[in-house]
Amino acid sequence: MRLRPALVLVGLVYALSAHAAAPGAAAPPFALPTAGGEIVSLAPLRGRVVYVDFWASWCAPCRRSFPWMNELQARYAKDGLAIVGINVDKRREDAERFLRDTPASFPVVYDAKGGTPAAYDVKGMPSSYLIDRSGNVAAVEEGFHDERRDEIEARIRALLAQH
Repeated sequence: MRLRPALVLVGLVYALSAHAAAPGAAAPPFALPTAGGEIVSLAPLRGRVVYVDFWASWCAPCRRSFPWMNELQARYAKDGLAIVGINVDKRREDAERFLRDTPASFPVVYDAKGGTPAAYDVKGMPSSYLIDRSGNVAAVEEGFHDERRDEIEARIRALLAQH
């Protein structure tokens, strides 16, 4: 039996969307490289609260979110928070230029091929996924809105308090 390429593609898209990262669902796994070649994977972070942030160099709200995420990292890392920034730029140079102007104090990994944002069903930049200690998505945030920072931080504190 020979499958048509279009049918295979439809099946792949369906399979990825069936595992999209909605609240309550298990967070899709990833293992992606940093600029230095180190692989950052979601699996070893199990037991911690993880804030996964998808971003791109051309994203203006991302420039506002990075200082806030740096503050969260400094404030809550000792309590079990891990932040991972996943860059989706096609050209690594664009991301590196962004990071020179807006540095990150948390690991930044690269997914130019887009497999991870597809698995998470990312619809725009930035998009963030708060993952609980059990590896399940606790919240999804599309965009970065200054007026929601306190609410997100309160949710992070609540998840960190759960052991």
